Amino acid sequence: MNIILLGPPGAGKGTQAHRLVAERGMVQLSTGDMLRAARTSGTEMGNKVADIMDKGGLVTDEIVIGLIAEQLDAGAGESGIIFDGFPRTLAQADALTQLLDAKGKKLDVVVEMKVDDEALVQRVIGRFTCGNCGAVYHDVTKPTSKEGVCDKCGSTDFNRRSDDNEDSMRTRLMTYYRETSPLIGYYYAHGKLNSIDGLGEIEAVASRVAKALEV
Repeated sequence: MNIILLGPPGAGKGTQAHRLVAERGMVQLSTGDMLRAARTSGTEMGNKVADIMDKGGLVTDEIVIGLIAEQLDAGAGESGIIFDGFPRTLAQADALTQLLDAKGKKLDVVVEMKVDDEALVQRVIGRFTCGNCGAVYHDVTKPTSKEGVCDKCGSTDFNRRSDDNEDSMRTRLMTYYRETSPLIGYYYAHGKLNSIDGLGEIEAVASRVAKALEV
């Protein structure tokens, strides 16, 4: 099964994607991860990515599609693919559809994780992660059991993203609604969209995701 998790920043797409990878053996194709890997790969495509990023430029849709194609050609996703961070625009959605068609694959379902904007802002500004193992916590909803100590690995090194603040979050939300939300209508028209409530405990949201994948 090949899927897209769609939703605004902070909606919990990454958390749910990690669960699907662990539970179903799916492969998460993250645009950011692919670009970072390509940059140091030494391949022709990787050198092109490195040159663009080193100059502060934006990587083109064509290059991202090329990186996804490389992953598919290498056999990624025999148990299913989760597209993470792509597509973000209608042009990218068309390009992905064409690529999957060319590879004899298809997109099965797009899960839209709907979350109230104010809830998102509060969720993000309280978020922090363990610098050692990557465990995610929240000041209010999921604090560490012992203050300053990671429950999972015992580390005392914690990080907060520099853009996890209210002003930055509202800017990111506006960008999402302007550029990415048209995909909701696009995939609805193609009969691929399944919307769920993205608020609540991780287990509850995971249950909704699982039900949305029953197509």
